[in-house]
Amino acid sequence: MKKSIQSMALTALTVLGLTACNNQKFQVEGTVEGAQDSILYFENVGLNGPVALDSVKLGADGSFSFSEPATEAPEFYRLRIGDQIINVSIDSTETVSIKAQYPNMAARYEIEGSDNCAKIRELALKQIALQNQTIALQQSTTLTPSEARDSLSKLIDAYKKDVKENYIYKAPNKAYAYFALFQTLGPWLIFNPDGDRDDSRAFAAVATSWDTYYPGAERGENLHNIALKGMNTQRIMSAKNQVREIDTSRVKEAGIIDITLPDNKGKNRSLTELKGQVVLLDFHVFAVDESPKRILMMRELYNKYHAQGLEIYQVSLDPNEHFWKQQTASLPWISVRDEDGLNSRWLTVYNIQNVPDYFLIDRGNNLVKRSAQIKDIETEVRALL
Repeated sequence: MKKSIQSMALTALTVLGLTACNNQKFQVEGTVEGAQDSILYFENVGLNGPVALDSVKLGADGSFSFSEPATEAPEFYRLRIGDQIINVSIDSTETVSIKAQYPNMAARYEIEGSDNCAKIRELALKQIALQNQTIALQQSTTLTPSEARDSLSKLIDAYKKDVKENYIYKAPNKAYAYFALFQTLGPWLIFNPDGDRDDSRAFAAVATSWDTYYPGAERGENLHNIALKGMNTQRIMSAKNQVREIDTSRVKEAGIIDITLPDNKGKNRSLTELKGQVVLLDFHVFAVDESPKRILMMRELYNKYHAQGLEIYQVSLDPNEHFWKQQTASLPWISVRDEDGLNSRWLTVYNIQNVPDYFLIDRGNNLVKRSAQIKDIETEVRALL
């Protein structure tokens, strides 16, 4: 979550594993007219950038055929001559057929055999049209700079609305939805999870869907990291730009700032209702890789000390409610969720810079220590009990 967005955008199209599934293979074949004697490369868009898998010197008929081992989850590839690129995705042992015309084959090609590849073609043509419209606005002599910027903003907003509604949210489990998230305008991502809350949600929606259809896939995990990083960046910026009012009388009365949120059964639960117990106040995101290990540690602590008066009040910041309910269904402690995710006001109120984070609260509802002050949590819990 500490990588830059540019780095994440690059690593988003990573190799999921080129080990063949039962030695099965996929095939990409076709023709490129007008490209005789040109070298056509077939590349996998990998962790450190495109990796050439195969190539062919095109003959007079422009025919080509590439075959590679199938992967367990959708993977992304491209055909390239010079700077002309055709993007394809593969999610089985399918055969994809392409008929292209060179030069300008990036816009002049037809594709058969894959609905995902057909949708990627639609997206690529939309992106090219957006880029051409952007250039026209920049070169316009009839618009003032302010009018040109306003027109560009409206143009991009309309593009994003179209792609979100008709590609990303319509089928978030599809490879073309994933592809759409990483389209660019010049050097910039069109969908910016760092600067736009709705864009972060789009990343989260695709990530959650990939968790369901392709559990453990590296792409899904990467999307979660991007979405969470974006939400965290937005939260920090929001905290800098807003002055949040805190009811100081509540602090004096309870020794903590109260939190009231709905639990996984739909009931509102307040932190202060746990007065008389030692409370571990935990801020958590179940979608991150470290979550299972952390939950296991908390289960052991809870099982050992709950009977003596320990309670856990866990605040989830996961963007997907259904996913959160699935993860917390069997947990014995109080599980609540803030629908604002990493934009939660409670992160600012409790001065939380990184998630996960936790606090210990004594039986009198007084906040005693936060995680950075604790070397051995079990020792601290026993002391409070």
